[in-house]
Amino acid sequence: MTLNINDDLNIDLSILDAEPADEYHGKAGRYLSSHQLLDFMKCPLLHFKKASGLIAPGDTPAYFLGRAAHVRILEGRDVYEAQFALGGPLNPKTNKPYGTNTQAFRAWAEAQNKPVLSLDQVDNIEAMAAGVAMNDEAVELLLYGRSEGVVRAEYCGTPCQIRIDWTHPHRGIVDLKTCDELTWFEADARRYRYGNQLAFYQSVLERVIGRHVPVHIIAVEKREPYRCGVWRVSDDTLAIARRENEAAIRRLLDCRARDHWPTGYESIRILDVA
Repeated sequence: MTLNINDDLNIDLSILDAEPADEYHGKAGRYLSSHQLLDFMKCPLLHFKKASGLIAPGDTPAYFLGRAAHVRILEGRDVYEAQFALGGPLNPKTNKPYGTNTQAFRAWAEAQNKPVLSLDQVDNIEAMAAGVAMNDEAVELLLYGRSEGVVRAEYCGTPCQIRIDWTHPHRGIVDLKTCDELTWFEADARRYRYGNQLAFYQSVLERVIGRHVPVHIIAVEKREPYRCGVWRVSDDTLAIARRENEAAIRRLLDCRARDHWPTGYESIRILDVA
């Protein structure tokens, strides 16, 4: 093992509130989240339209699968099976599940009163869980701690909230990501601003416990060979992202005060692709 327990870090996990995802997201109007801040950094107008309900929240197949994988890997099989209907009915003639486009499957799905995962999706999620279980570093990080803990605090003059995938009392914040190919994960991390997301988590948690904690990412592929890797986010990366976040929050507060939501593309830019 290369990850060493931080003996002087002992997070009191009782500070983490247990709160269903729907209840947490339902408070988005009162609290700034990392995803809201990232939307603003991408485009203030996008942030405003989402916050105003002009853009309905979406749930793409990839996001839905990733959310189910989070529950299975971080919260365990019992919670996973309680939150999702798995597999579907069997065709008595073939003893195999009906296809998702069949009337039998649709009728079964409508009767479940909870999100439905097809057999292929269930198999995919189990393969991801097995991939995480094969990585000793990931297993060590997830051996102790608390899943989906909620923290709220004022940060940069605005009420904020975070829902941490996993909090280890001695190793800090652990974020689980699913990806298409682990080879390109570091490029994905830059593209999707994972550093800014996790610096926001780190900073809001710091407002409660009084210190910045280490941050790790566990990433697992959504397809063969379902490789899993673990990254420690560097202190320099988090410090730079923290400054970017704080500058963005200041701009957000100014946009709110002036009720002015630009796109970020109002001026002519220079394109140099040589």
